[in-house]
Formats: sequence, C-alpha cells, structure tokens
Amino acid sequence: MHASVQPGAQRESLGELLGQLTEHSAALVRDEMALAKQELRESARLMTLGMLRVVIGSLVGLIALGTLVAAGVIGLAHFMNAGYAALIVGGALAVLAMSITLAGINRLKRTSLSPEQTIETLKEDRQWLKELN
Repeated sequence: MHASVQPGAQRESLGELLGQLTEHSAALVRDEMALAKQELRESARLMTLGMLRVVIGSLVGLIALGTLVAAGVIGLAHFMNAGYAALIVGGALAVLAMSITLAGINRLKRTSLSPEQTIETLKEDRQWLKELN
C-alpha cells in the first residue's frame, strides 16, 4: 500500500490556513484603518493651512480697507500729496490681501477630506476577498 495523507491532517491544515486568513484579514483591516486616520490627519492639516491663509488675507484686506479709507479722507482733505501716498499704500495692501486670500481658497479647493487612497485599497481588498470565495 502506498502512503497517503490522512483526512484528519488535511482538515487540520485547512483549519490552520483559515485561521491564518482570519488573522491576516484582521491585520489588513487594522492597517487600512491606520492609513485612513493618517490620510484624514493630512487632509485636516492642509485644510488648516488653507484656512489660515484665508484668515491672514482677510486681516490684511481689512488693513488695506482702513488705509484706503484714510487715503480717501486725506485725498479729499488736501487734494494732493499725502492722499496719493496713502492710495498707493492702500492699493498695494489690497493686492497683497487678494493674492493671499486667493492662494488660501485655491488650497482649500484642492484639499479633499475623504481618504481616497484608503477607499481605493478597500475596494481592491473587497475584490480580492470575493475572488477567494
């Protein structure tokens, strides 16, 4: 008679394989969750930087508005020199405020709060698990 594999040994081996699959699946889910958390942290950081630029741009815009108002008053009061100087300074601050604010808005538009990489990986994992069954 030739040597054959005992049925009990096959089941034990299959059981071990299923146990390993369960362990690996759990580890995969934990890793995906960690990746999602990291992506969310990075998105939040980028959002914070974008919002900070909008706030700074807005503050500079308020200063520009104050300067332009002062320039208008000075210009009307004296009809010349000091008013023109204030208009130049106010105009420069307004351009600066606009550029900072637009940079912040552009950053906010490019920032996504959804963990896109994790979602894609989870779709791949789901497909892989379907193929196993």
